Amino acid sequence: MKKMGNISIRSYKPSGFIKRYQELVHNEMIPYQYHVLKDEVEGVAKSAAIENFINAGKALRGEEHGDFYGMVFQDSDVAKWIEAASYSLAVFPDKKLEKELDEVVNTVCQAQDEDGYLDTRFTISQKERRWQNLLEAHELYCAGHMMEAACAYYEATGKRNLLDVIVKNAEHIYNHFIVQKAEGYPGHPEVELALMKVYSITGNTHCLELAKHFIDCRGADPNYYEKERKRRDWQIWGNNPSDYAYQQSDMPLRDAKDAKGHAVRAAYLYSGMKDVATATEDKELSDACSRLWRSIVDRRMYITGGIGSTCHGEAFSTDYDLPSDTVYAETCASIALMMFASRMLADEINGEYADVMETAFYNTVLAGIQTDGKRFFYVNPLEAVPGISEVAQTQRHVKLTRPGWYGCACCPPNAARLISSIGKYAYGEKGNTLFCNLFAAGEVEFENGMKLCCQTDYPYSGEICYKTEGKGNIALRIPAWSKHFAVMKNGESLSVSPDKGYILISVVDGDEICLSLDISPRYVFASQYVPALSGKTAVCAGPLVYCFEGVDNGDDVLSLFADIERKPVFEKYDASLLGGTRKLKAFGYRREYQNSLYSDALPEMKEAELIGIPYCLWANRGKNQMRVWIPYTK
Repeated sequence: MKKMGNISIRSYKPSGFIKRYQELVHNEMIPYQYHVLKDEVEGVAKSAAIENFINAGKALRGEEHGDFYGMVFQDSDVAKWIEAASYSLAVFPDKKLEKELDEVVNTVCQAQDEDGYLDTRFTISQKERRWQNLLEAHELYCAGHMMEAACAYYEATGKRNLLDVIVKNAEHIYNHFIVQKAEGYPGHPEVELALMKVYSITGNTHCLELAKHFIDCRGADPNYYEKERKRRDWQIWGNNPSDYAYQQSDMPLRDAKDAKGHAVRAAYLYSGMKDVATATEDKELSDACSRLWRSIVDRRMYITGGIGSTCHGEAFSTDYDLPSDTVYAETCASIALMMFASRMLADEINGEYADVMETAFYNTVLAGIQTDGKRFFYVNPLEAVPGISEVAQTQRHVKLTRPGWYGCACCPPNAARLISSIGKYAYGEKGNTLFCNLFAAGEVEFENGMKLCCQTDYPYSGEICYKTEGKGNIALRIPAWSKHFAVMKNGESLSVSPDKGYILISVVDGDEICLSLDISPRYVFASQYVPALSGKTAVCAGPLVYCFEGVDNGDDVLSLFADIERKPVFEKYDASLLGGTRKLKAFGYRREYQNSLYSDALPEMKEAELIGIPYCLWANRGKNQMRVWIPYTK
C-alpha cells in the first residue's frame, strides 16, 4: 500500500514563528470556535452546527428534536474543528480539549444512520431526498471532511470510534455509487482526497475504488447535473446545472488543461486527482494535474498565493485576470492550493511546489486570521479603500476588517486545521532522506527514526540551522526568491548546487547544517499580460509579501509612488507591533492632492518614505487604505 498525500513524518514540536501561530490556534481559535459551534458566543452569526448533530441523533432514536439550521454543508464546520483540535492535541496535550473533542466526536457518531449514512440535514428531515441533489446538497463534501477529521482524530488519539463510523459511511457511499450503480459525482469535490486519506490509513480498497470512480466519471457525462435537475422537483440555491465549467464537469478530467470554476472545489479536486494518479500510477491523470498546476501558477495565481479572482462564483476567471481590488482569493482556496502543492511535491521532488505552499501559507492563509485568533477574512484583497470596499456593488464582498464569524463559516476552522497540521507540509521523508520543504523551527521525528532540531527566526531571518540525530540524507529547499545562498556543515562551507530546488547533504548523528538565505527586500514586477498591474510593483522579503496601510503612511497610500532605483530596507524588529513583526521602508514620492476630478496640470511630486508591513498582518488596526501593488517610477 502506497502512502498518499503529504510525505509522512511521525511528529513535529514547533518553536519560533510557527509555534506562535500554533499556540494561537490552540489557545484562542479552537476554544473560540468550539463555543461558536455550540452557539455560546454573543454577537456572531448563529452556527447550530453541533446542535444539528444532536438533533440528528434524536431523530434516529425517535425522540423529539429541532429542525436543521444553516447551510447544507454546516456539518463540515464541525468536521474541520475536530481535525484542527486533533492535530493541536498531538502538539499540545490538553485534557480539557481532549474531553471536549471526545464529546463532540461521540455526538457525531450518534448521528449516523443504521445504513451508514451521515449527514444531519437529511437525517433530521427529508430522508427521502438523500442523494437526489449532488449538485447542491453537499452530502459528499460533508462526508469527505468528516473522513479527514476521523483520520486526524485516530492519528492523534488512537481512538477508532469516528474512524469506524466513517469507514461505515464510505461503505454506504460505495454501495450506492458502485454496487447499485447510481449516477453522479460530487457537486463540491473534496471526498476524493478524503477517501484517499482513509485508504492510506486503513487499506480499505473500496475507498480507493470509490475515489477513482468519482475522478473517472466526472465530466464523462457533462450533462449529468441537468438530468439530475429534471428528476427532482426541489432545489436549494438554484445552481445552474448547465454551467459545466464552473462545476469542473465540462470534459473528462484527463483532458483538462485550464484551472476553472469555483477555486476551492477545483483545488480540492486536483488534490484528489493527484492522490489517485499516484496510487494507481496513472500517468495520463498525473499529466493532467501537471497541466492544471501550470495553469494556476503561471497565469491565474496572485502574488500572495491567492486563487479565484472573481466574486462571481468564487471562481477562476481567465488567464492574467488578476485585479487587486475586486479579487476574491478565498482563504479556503489557498489552503486547498497548499494541499494540491503538497501532493505534487510528494510525487515529484521539485522546489516550485514548496515555494507555492510557502507563499500561500505566509500570505493569504495567515492573512485570514486576526492576531487575536477570533476574527477572520473570507476574502483576501490586495487593495482596499474605505468608501469603495464594502460599498461599491462590485466590491461589497471586500471587507476592511475581519468579521467574528460567518453564516458560511468554512474558512475559520479550515485555517485552524491547516496551521495545526503545518508540520506535515514543512517536513517529509522518503527512505533515508529527510526533506525540509518549509523552514519551521522546532523538533521533528521521522518514521525512519531520524530526528531534526531546527533553529531559526524565519521568516524574519534567513539563517536556518539543523542538528541531526541518525544517519541519512537531508534535502534542503533553496527558494527561487533567494538570489544567493550559503550552506555549512559542522562549520565548514559546502559547495553544492540545487537540483530542482533542493540541495542534498549526507549526515550522521550530531551533524549541524546551517543554511543562509537572502531575505533582503526586493521589488517584484508582474507580467505585461496582467493589465491590472501595468506600471506597478510589489515589495517582498523572503516569503513575505508586504503591503502599505494608511495607518503607517499618513492615512493615504493611493498617492504613493515607489522609486525602484532605491532599494527598500528593513526597520528594526518590533516585538510589540502586531504580535511581533518588522516593517520595511521603501523610498519614493507622494503625489500632491488634486482637488478636481481631472486636470491637465502636471501633478507635483514630493519625496516620501513608504512604510510597509507583512500582508498577513493588515487590517489589525482599524479600517484604512491598503495596497500591495504600488505605482513605480525611477
